[in-house]
Amino acid sequence: MAFAQNFPTKAVRIVVPFGAGGVADVTARVVAQKMAESLGQAVVIENKPGAGGIVAGDTVAKAEPDGHTLLLMSNGTAVSEGLFKALPFKTLQDFAPVSTLGYFDLAVVTAANSRLKTFGELLAFARANPGKLNLGSINVGSTQHLTAEMFKSAAGVDVQIVPFNGTPAVVTALRGGQIDAAVEIVAPVLTQIQSKALRALAVTSDKRAAVLPDVPTTKEAGLPGYVARSWNGLAAPAKTPAPVIARLNQVIVAALNSPDVKKKLQDLNVDAQPSTPQEASALLASEVKRWGDVIKTAKIAPQ
Repeated sequence: MAFAQNFPTKAVRIVVPFGAGGVADVTARVVAQKMAESLGQAVVIENKPGAGGIVAGDTVAKAEPDGHTLLLMSNGTAVSEGLFKALPFKTLQDFAPVSTLGYFDLAVVTAANSRLKTFGELLAFARANPGKLNLGSINVGSTQHLTAEMFKSAAGVDVQIVPFNGTPAVVTALRGGQIDAAVEIVAPVLTQIQSKALRALAVTSDKRAAVLPDVPTTKEAGLPGYVARSWNGLAAPAKTPAPVIARLNQVIVAALNSPDVKKKLQDLNVDAQPSTPQEASALLASEVKRWGDVIKTAKIAPQ
């Protein structure tokens, strides 16, 4: 408790397993700036992309458990547990989740001139033409790729999942007619949707996206079992004192509830949602199981 009263004694570092400029990185920076105001110390972002988040995760797992080093968790943190044969850390034992930060939507999209005008039409085509629908995503093992794989089991259809190295390649393939549809996080393709270069058929969330109010959810569009959202949060190394976790949680919750942070995140299509440490831990455990099951069902060989 005495340590927590003096915390922090130096800058707090948030290790982000993605490169600068993406939605997760910008989310971390927006929250970090507000956290710094409350903590009275700098909160710095350290980008450590690569190896499916393993580099960032290992850095934090091995850091001093004093609250000064945090990990930006995401779907990828949970996915890695089932995607890799071995990790240098134990996802559910070596981290102490502090709070969720937010959730963001994924959408099923087509080219604007596609013959598939609605999610219902895409679903009907997939069911009537086994193996004929080409559904694009980014890299194998990404949230987008696994959400595309989920479509097969949720709809009970045989479709071809085509992975690409990044969103620009997916968009090019869509507009060029090389693939019929794709699953992508909304933020990177929002401009293309708004300019009508792409058409969003449905969002895979349990509610409509604030930035796409006219686009139905997959549940509304006829596939109630097909629900997925991406998320992120912050975690400290295991054995970080409970009073420090509580202090960090208090600061994160206050940051996410501030109107200016909410607005900045909403503009990124991030639904700001803080949680208790216990809720964040439960989410991580459930996501590890969920995505592990998807990986097994899709028969994706561990890397």
